[in-house]
Order: sequence, then structure tokens, then C-alpha cells
Amino acid sequence: MKKVLYIGLLGVLLTSCSVSYPGVITGNKAVKEGVSEKTIWFGIALTPVDVSIESAAKNGGIKKVATVDYEISKGLFRTTYKTIVTGN
Repeated sequence: MKKVLYIGLLGVLLTSCSVSYPGVITGNKAVKEGVSEKTIWFGIALTPVDVSIESAAKNGGIKKVATVDYEISKGLFRTTYKTIVTGN
């Protein structure tokens, strides 16, 4: 019985939560996609965190933004922030 309880507790500790929501929608065409992502461990950002719309558009070579989506994934020790930009 204890073994099942420990395995269940370990499963709860290692699960993660993810949230995704739209940020901006325009009338421009969505041909390309750019992503800007940063993972932070133990809640400490050792380097600057740049997950802006501008950096995601630059990574995808986008000049006119069509949509922007944000994703945040949280685990026990890490949090990942991601900005996804589509456009032309």
C-alpha cells in the first residue's frame, strides 16, 4: 500500500500545468511563424528574459504580425514562457 502511495505522490509532484491564450489578432496574412522561448529553473532567471513579440517576430523574419499566442508551462522546478507570432 505504501508503494502505491509513494508512486501516486511522485506522479503529483512531477506533473505540470500549461496555459495558452491568444494575445493579438490582426487582419494580416499568417505565412511565417516565429517563436521566442525562455525556461527558468527554480524561479531564478540568471540571464535576461526576452519573450517579447518583437523578438519572436525577429526570429521568424516577420515584418507584419497577424497573431500572437502566449504559452506558460509550469512544473515543480521550472517555468517556461513562450511567445508564438505568425505573420508575413
